[in-house]
Amino acid sequence: MKEFELIAKTFHGIEEVLAQELTELGANNVQIGHRMVTFTGNKELMYRANFCLRTAVRVLKPIKHFKAHDADEVYEAIKDIDWQEYIDLNTSFAVDSVVNSNDFRHSKFVVYKVKDAIVDYFREKTGQRPNIRITNPDLRLNIHISEDDCTLSLDASGDSLHLRGYRTATVEAPINEVLAAALVKLSGWKMDTDFIDPFCGSGTILIEAALMARNIYPGVFRKKFGFESWKDFDPDLLERIYNDDSEEHEFHHKFYGYDLNKPAIEAAMANAKSAGVADLIEFRQQDVRQFTKPAEPSIIITNPPYGERLTPPDILGIYRTIGERLKHEFQGGEAWIICSKEECFDNIGLKPSFKIQLFNGKLDCEFRKYQIFEGKFNEYRAEGHHVKTEEEKQRMAEKHRFKAHREDFKRRKDEEYADQDFVDENPNYLALRNRHRDFSRLQESRMRREERQKREDQSREPRSERDHRKDGRDYERRPRRDGAHRLPHAKNFKPRRSDPRDDE
Repeated sequence: MKEFELIAKTFHGIEEVLAQELTELGANNVQIGHRMVTFTGNKELMYRANFCLRTAVRVLKPIKHFKAHDADEVYEAIKDIDWQEYIDLNTSFAVDSVVNSNDFRHSKFVVYKVKDAIVDYFREKTGQRPNIRITNPDLRLNIHISEDDCTLSLDASGDSLHLRGYRTATVEAPINEVLAAALVKLSGWKMDTDFIDPFCGSGTILIEAALMARNIYPGVFRKKFGFESWKDFDPDLLERIYNDDSEEHEFHHKFYGYDLNKPAIEAAMANAKSAGVADLIEFRQQDVRQFTKPAEPSIIITNPPYGERLTPPDILGIYRTIGERLKHEFQGGEAWIICSKEECFDNIGLKPSFKIQLFNGKLDCEFRKYQIFEGKFNEYRAEGHHVKTEEEKQRMAEKHRFKAHREDFKRRKDEEYADQDFVDENPNYLALRNRHRDFSRLQESRMRREERQKREDQSREPRSERDHRKDGRDYERRPRRDGAHRLPHAKNFKPRRSDPRDDE
């Protein structure tokens, strides 16, 4: 089979995990990017990527790369594609966009131009137009623009791959399935111990770990993939992949899920049964204060409440209890905890041996490892034990490089989730937000120019005349010839390009 370019999208912080999955799957030319991994493979690999990957949210197949500086150039490039190769008149389609460019003012406008180009192509060829459908289209397209580099792709996944299909019941604030799978992989669990989640909620972390333990691929629960509506869809190939259970195997340890909330336990049991792993997991309604030392060697991976969407009355008390239970009832074990608040981690009262920065939705989180041991640390090391693996030491070194850009990344993350949650219902939101940003930039720039002019004027004065002006309060703001001191008006003000990003 012929190989072609593919892109797997994911969340920030788990790109390396996804790259490793792709390598194990047999992908070639694997390259890590920002919230994505590019690779090459044939049609079978594309099908397997959708069917097997646990840490990808979407797989895209690029069909055209081109340069464009305005919407008209995008329109012409898209219209030049032979769309009859991909779409029939009875095929409905939708277009998603990711735009990061000063040349394009609005990602939605780019979407409209792509749709117009496809519709006009068919009108000129056949006199008819294909159907555009926002929900449940037959074909999904993705246009990605970074400055003047444009890529149009077919969406091979359809619905996001985190929608496994086994979740029949849920609770408030469930963890995303892709993130849950990534937590298990990031922990380095070798599937050679029992597995415990003392805040299991609807059971997602346990179920993802159990599917890994039996090597059951998440695609087995999906009703449909995007590529099934493509003209070159090979149903026999997909059937062969779907029915191949030769790599599934037994697991000889147990999973334990505890939660104080009874409806959560009931939801977890229903989901585990739907996923076919109920026989591996023992669920029990239990307060974390009742946690006792497990009978067998175990690992803990858990997602306690942060006080964001779920707000227990004594959130810090919960984390103090976690630390106390780990210290007295989990000696010799390894616990991994994800949380968004430093004060919660502080109340655990134990020193983490490893930290990984992740995002749970829009929440900036850390995934921390606690190596619990008896006695003093020096004695523990003298016995030949290690709290960090060599891989973890390397990742910790890389983490320091990330810290310098963390605040900027958090700002961008807040912006993209604002777009995702609000823009569709408020089409004027982006324009108003961008106008506010540009006004702020204009004001800051003017103030910097005035401050620079002030320093230059001071440098020309005799010292005796400027000693009393240390704070510069004697200086008046001077109007700029370019009118930069004026407020921008809607009728003649053109805001600079915003920075919308992928809403996956």
